[in-house]
Amino acid sequence: MKFSLDTKIIKAENNNIKNAVILLHGYGGDGNDISLIALNWKRFLPNTIFLCPNAPQICEINPSGYQWFDLSKEDSDYILKQSIEAEDVIKNYIEEVKSKYNLENSKICISGFSQGCMMAINIGLIYDKNFNCIVGFSGKIINKENLSQRIKTKTKMLLLHGDSDTIVPSYHLLEAQDYLLRNKVDVEINMIKDCQHHIPVEASSIALNYIKKNFNI
Repeated sequence: MKFSLDTKIIKAENNNIKNAVILLHGYGGDGNDISLIALNWKRFLPNTIFLCPNAPQICEINPSGYQWFDLSKEDSDYILKQSIEAEDVIKNYIEEVKSKYNLENSKICISGFSQGCMMAINIGLIYDKNFNCIVGFSGKIINKENLSQRIKTKTKMLLLHGDSDTIVPSYHLLEAQDYLLRNKVDVEINMIKDCQHHIPVEASSIALNYIKKNFNI
């Protein structure tokens, strides 16, 4: 079966696949970029397959990378429309993954960095069934008002952010925490000290332990 999105796959340590982690890259990145974190996690998650798809659009400011939605226009309505279209693409992709590996939502973690984190948060709240968990790095909630109108599920989440991030400022982490708590979503946060817009070893380790706990490993 060929997926609808080009995908970097990090295979499970053995053939008995019980869980999957889908990793969504950031703006201008690709599946290869985000797969580096999977290479660090895989030996601790032996029955887990890691899927790192490329977003469907070529990035407007970095043609060698991809985007889940266009950020070249400072138009919140346009960005919202694009992000909802991206949700549909990701939802279709997730259904392909579920079919290919015979997995339920409860066996899937959706993770993402920056723009990928923004998409992961939305997917965790608008799907028809909860996922195992959402793990987001350096993201934010795209549009709180619109999302509030569409919440169906309340997948538990871990959100991590660097306190020195100038690309997606760290106050977005606290805003997301407040929003999720008010909507009765189980959320944990971690602000990484002296960290800019990337995923440091500390954040990767915290995220791995969270995933292991929720996969019961």
